Amino acid sequence: MRLDSLAPLLDRNGPWATVYTSTARATESAGDERRLAARAAGDELARQGADASTVDAVTEHLAALSPSTRPQGTVVFAAAGETVLELPLNTAPDRTVVCWSALPHLGPLPELRGENPRCLTARIDRTGADFELVDAHGTHSAGQATGEEWPIHRNATGELSEKHFQLRVENTWESNAGLIAEAIDRRFQETGADVLVLSGDPRERRAVHDRLPERLRGIAVETSHGGRAAGASSELLDRETERARQEFVEQHTARALAEMRAAHSPGGSGPGDLHDAAAPGPATAESVPSLVEAAREHRVGTLLVRPGGPDRDRQVWVGDGSDQVAVRRSELQYLGATDPVPARADDALLRNALATDAEVLVADPREELPVGGLGALLRWTHADERAAAVR
Repeated sequence: MRLDSLAPLLDRNGPWATVYTSTARATESAGDERRLAARAAGDELARQGADASTVDAVTEHLAALSPSTRPQGTVVFAAAGETVLELPLNTAPDRTVVCWSALPHLGPLPELRGENPRCLTARIDRTGADFELVDAHGTHSAGQATGEEWPIHRNATGELSEKHFQLRVENTWESNAGLIAEAIDRRFQETGADVLVLSGDPRERRAVHDRLPERLRGIAVETSHGGRAAGASSELLDRETERARQEFVEQHTARALAEMRAAHSPGGSGPGDLHDAAAPGPATAESVPSLVEAAREHRVGTLLVRPGGPDRDRQVWVGDGSDQVAVRRSELQYLGATDPVPARADDALLRNALATDAEVLVADPREELPVGGLGALLRWTHADERAAAVR
């Protein structure tokens, strides 16, 4: 899950109003239903202690939502009488969730927004390529690469110069393939894409594939669907692109879970307080105390959440700073928090992941790990530090 869109939530303190609501069941009376639902959410916020200006801001914003722009649902975050952020959801929530709390209620977000990998598609022919960026919110043009347009077709005149001309054609194809590969590399980095799909005639796309940097050759998916020619069907390419995005999510999560399983295996470091692990290297944390400690030290590289885990709503204590988080209130005095307040563990850890640029992955609810519903792959452990000191 990409957290960069949540950045505005770090710019101010709470308390926060958070509302998750569905727009997927629109009817002819949808406008009236939205207004009633908005009023009900506002009443619930007021019941939980929200100030009148924040209640009004949330109510007005929810009443104005349109299913055409938010087809599944939306989440609204507000504080101090102002709507700070509103994001579309990729999955409609089963029920409206209303929360007035010290932190933004981020816990439901990983499941409802999900990991949303960006796919760069390149529609390739002999003269260039058209680029598109695809994610859960649609397809957008991402520019193009234009190569030489002549000569690109072999002649068949039988003249003595034919071989020379055909060689020039081959050179043009090869040159254009290199130019397209360089453009793909640039666009992939500029757009922050995760997945790459090459489409078009097998010869042209293979020539481009072979000229890509090794890191892109290893992840590129090739397909003959959806060429660059005018009128070329996009339906099959869209399916291939969605399949590639889904496979990326599954493989990404599977690798993280494999590391966590390794920690549970005989000889593994095991979950818990991993700063005492015997050997340096990648490690995991699962208990809330070890996760909180790792979050304070900015050691969480990947935060894994599993729906329904009992640790997700466990109480922790937080201050204004994202690294001011502790299992006990008294601990926060040493972290500079003057007025500690209680919060859910998942909200606190997700806020910390946002602030420290950690990634967030969602495990299948049928998975056994993370055991309590929260786990992490760590960037480093204290054992790494000791090993480095010895060296």
